[in-house]
Amino acid sequence: VVGKGIGASIVDDESFGGVGYDTFIFPGILCMTVLFQSVFYGLYIVWDRKIDFLKEVLAAPLNRSTIFLGKVLGGVTDSMVQVTIIVILGYFIFPEATYTIHSLAVVYLFMFLLAVTMTSIGLIIGSRMESPEGFSLVVSLVVFPMYFLSGALFLKKNLVNEAPYLYWATVANPVSYAVDAIRYTLLPVEAFNEFGLALDLAVLGGFCLALLGVGTLAFRTMRL
Repeated sequence: VVGKGIGASIVDDESFGGVGYDTFIFPGILCMTVLFQSVFYGLYIVWDRKIDFLKEVLAAPLNRSTIFLGKVLGGVTDSMVQVTIIVILGYFIFPEATYTIHSLAVVYLFMFLLAVTMTSIGLIIGSRMESPEGFSLVVSLVVFPMYFLSGALFLKKNLVNEAPYLYWATVANPVSYAVDAIRYTLLPVEAFNEFGLALDLAVLGGFCLALLGVGTLAFRTMRL
């Protein structure tokens, strides 16, 4: 809806590499799906604590790191199921997108890394929140800026001269690297290759490992 509505107001498609605006934001839709689904998975921790189920889980003969990794895997699985649905729909809705074994492999790799990263963030926040309302408030303050500063709706290079401080915010945003890699893979227009696949993989992989480490520590020190 957003793509068609805004796209109809854009006269020159050359601003988006010659593709329609609705197709241009398709990678952003994939990342948005993972971003919101993964982060809000942390709400399960809040509810588990609220109904005292978390105490029973932590009483199991497992260390908390294993429990954290299990929770991450659950959140990632949910996200990847939704990604698969969007990818299938995208094949019919966005004919300009390039669907090959290679492109799908890259898409799923970056979606997996993003899902692990964002699920870890959600669980870290959830491990420190005592109410669902507080969790939702904090998460909303996190995910919306991350989405709008990811380049999902525009080319990040447009900010270099217009708002340099916002450009550097996109550079510090892990979602930006997933959007960049998936957009260039599905829509191989050189203008869309803003960071390069190697840098995208290195940075997002680094965020993924770092947040897994922080999340493990957060679970070890979590109070019931």
